[in-house]
Amino acid sequence: MKHSRARNVIERCFGLLKRRWAILRSPSHYPIKIQGRMITACSLLHNFIKMYMAADPEENARLAFDELPIGEDLPEVLAYIETVESSQIWTQWRDDLAREIYDEWRGMRA
Repeated sequence: MKHSRARNVIERCFGLLKRRWAILRSPSHYPIKIQGRMITACSLLHNFIKMYMAADPEENARLAFDELPIGEDLPEVLAYIETVESSQIWTQWRDDLAREIYDEWRGMRA
């Protein structure tokens, strides 16, 4: 249940970022380190904007047809993901991150 709620929050956050920053709407061919930095930069700028705006017009807006990801047809954009294939690199990264978080949590409880 907690995982499901966290996933919904994360998906909503990425949806907000994609609406605000067009560079996040299409597949990126930059190295993974640069992609991470772009997401961090967009997130920081988004948070900065939210700090100084009373109401954020992007928060409840929907993507217009011309704002959909580049190179994709509408039906493909709206299609559900049916399968997800993992890679050993991402699996190892995820496991290391989970272990690190658990060890930190366990250390706080001791």
